[in-house]
Amino acid sequence: MPASRRQFVSDLWALTKPYWKSEERVKSGLLLAVIIGMSLGIVYLNVLFNEWNNLFYNSLQDKNVDAFFRLLGRFTILAVLFIIVAVYQIYLRQMLQIRWRRWLTDRYAKTWLADHNYYRLRFETNGTDNPDQRISEDIGGFVEQTLALTLGLLESVVSLASFSVILWGLSGDIHILDIQIPGSMLWAAVLYAGFGSFFTHLIGRPLIRLNFLQQRYEADFRYQLVRVRENAEPIALYGGEAQEARGLGDRFTHVVSNWWAIMIQQKRLTWFSAGYSQAAVIFPFLVAAPRYFSGAIQLGGLMQTASAFGHVQNSLSWFIDAYTRLAQWRATVDRLTGFAAALADLEARKNEGFSRHDVPAGAGLSLTDASLTLPDGRTLLADAALTVAPGERVMVAGPAGCGKSTLFRAMGGLWPFAAGTLAMPAAQRTLFLPQRPYLPIASLAAAVAYPDAPETYGNERIAQALTDCGLPHLTTLLDEQRHWTQELSAGEQQRLAFARAILLAPDWLFCDEATSALDEASQMELYALLTARLPKASIVSIAHRPSLAVFHHRIVRFVPAAGNLSADNPDAGFRLEAAPMPA
Repeated sequence: MPASRRQFVSDLWALTKPYWKSEERVKSGLLLAVIIGMSLGIVYLNVLFNEWNNLFYNSLQDKNVDAFFRLLGRFTILAVLFIIVAVYQIYLRQMLQIRWRRWLTDRYAKTWLADHNYYRLRFETNGTDNPDQRISEDIGGFVEQTLALTLGLLESVVSLASFSVILWGLSGDIHILDIQIPGSMLWAAVLYAGFGSFFTHLIGRPLIRLNFLQQRYEADFRYQLVRVRENAEPIALYGGEAQEARGLGDRFTHVVSNWWAIMIQQKRLTWFSAGYSQAAVIFPFLVAAPRYFSGAIQLGGLMQTASAFGHVQNSLSWFIDAYTRLAQWRATVDRLTGFAAALADLEARKNEGFSRHDVPAGAGLSLTDASLTLPDGRTLLADAALTVAPGERVMVAGPAGCGKSTLFRAMGGLWPFAAGTLAMPAAQRTLFLPQRPYLPIASLAAAVAYPDAPETYGNERIAQALTDCGLPHLTTLLDEQRHWTQELSAGEQQRLAFARAILLAPDWLFCDEATSALDEASQMELYALLTARLPKASIVSIAHRPSLAVFHHRIVRFVPAAGNLSADNPDAGFRLEAAPMPA
C-alpha cells in the first residue's frame, strides 16, 4: 500500500476510533448492526428479484397467463418488502449519523474551547484555517460520507459475492487457444469494471485536491461576509464599501476559479463515467446473446443473466460511481485531520507561557524574570518583575505598542510567547476587562452576567448594576435577546463591562484601557464607583489618562530596556519600573 494511502487509512481510523470506543458504542453498535442486517436484506431481496426475472420472462415467452399473474403477485410482495427495508435503512442510518455527529461535534468543540485553544490557534503556522467551518460542516460531512460510503461498499461486496455465484452458474464456457474457460460472463464483468475503475481513478484523481481547496475558499469567502456584517457601522462610517467589495471579489475569485477547475475535471470524468454506464446497459446482452440465439438459454435466462451481470458490474463499479464522493470524503478527512493535529499540538504545548504557581488566597501576585516576545521572535519585554499586594490597585502606563496588553494576555494564559514565573491565588476569582468587551448574542441580562448565568444574580441586581454604571435606560430590556455589540455604542459597552465587574465582584480585576471610549469625567465616575464597590479587590489597570492615577496606589511604567531602543538595540524591548504618582 502506498505511503499516502496508508496515511489516509491511519487518519481515518484516528477520526473514527474515539466514537466507537466511547460510552455510546453499545447503543450505536446495535444500531449499526441492524443497519447492516437491512443492507444484507436488500441484497437478498435483489437475489430473489433476479430469480423472479427468469421465471417472469419465461412466462412471457411461453405465453403462460397463470404464471404471469402469479409472478406479478410475487413481485408485489417483494417490492413492498424492499420499500419497507429501504426506508427504514435510511431512517436508522440518519439516526446513527446524527448521534455520531453530535458526539464528535461536542468533542471537537470542547477541545477547541479548552485551554484557550480557540485563541492560540491563530498562532499556528500549519494552515489550520476556518475552525468554525471544520466543526460546523466538515464533521457533519465526514460522518455522513463515512457511513454512506462504508455501508455502500459493504453492500457492494456482499452483492458481488452473491451474484458472482449466480452469474457463474448462468455463464457458458469460452474457448481461447483451445483452453476452456468457465464463467465467461463473470470474467467479462470483472474485466469491464476493472477497465472502468482504472480510467476513473486516472481521470478523477485531481478532484481530491480541488475539493479540499474549494471547501477552504468557500469558508474564507463566508468569513469575509460575516466580518462585513459584524463591522457594518465602522465600514459605513469610513465609506469602505468599495474596499470591502474588492476584498469580497478577491476571495470569491478564488471560489470561482477553483470551481472552474472542478468543472473541467468533473466534465472529463463524466464523459468517461456516463459512457461507461451507458455501455454497461447493452454490454451483458452482447456477451450473452450468442447463447440465447443458439437456444442454450431461454428469454428468462437471458434476462436473469443480464440482471446478474448488472449487479456484479455495479458492485465492481462501486469505485467508479462513488469516485466524486470519495474525493470529497478524502478532502474532508484531510481537513479534519489537520484540525485535530493542530488541537493536539496545542494540548501538548498548553503550558507554554508563564510558569504558573498557585499561592494561598491571602497572598498577592508576583511576576518574576518575565519576558515577552512577538511570534517573529522580537522582544517586547525583558527581565521584568511585578508584584501586586492583596487589595492593591496598580496602574500600568507606557507608549502605544510597548506590550502592555500583551502582558495582560500572558497573565491570562493566552500568550504562548512568554517566559517567567507568575504566582497568584488560583482559588480567587479573576476577571479581565478588555478595551472591547465581549457581549454574547443573548438576553441583556445574560450579557451583563457573562460568563455566569443571569439566574445567579437575578434581574433586580443586574438592573441595579446597570443603573449604577449610567445605563438606567437599558434596565427594561433585560430579557431582550439581541446582538448587543451592534446595538450599543462603544461607551455603553464599556459601561456594561463595569456593571459586569461590579456584579461578579472578582478578587482580581485587570482593566485593559477599559474606559478608553468614555470622556474623562465618565472615566473618573466609573473608577470611583469601582473602588467603592470593590474595596478589597486587587486592580491592575492599563490607562493613558493621568487623572486615573488617583484611583491607584502606585504606577508601573514600560520604559525602553536599552536606552536608545530605536537605534542601538531595536530588539531589546522594554522593562518595567516604578513611576512617581502625579502630585
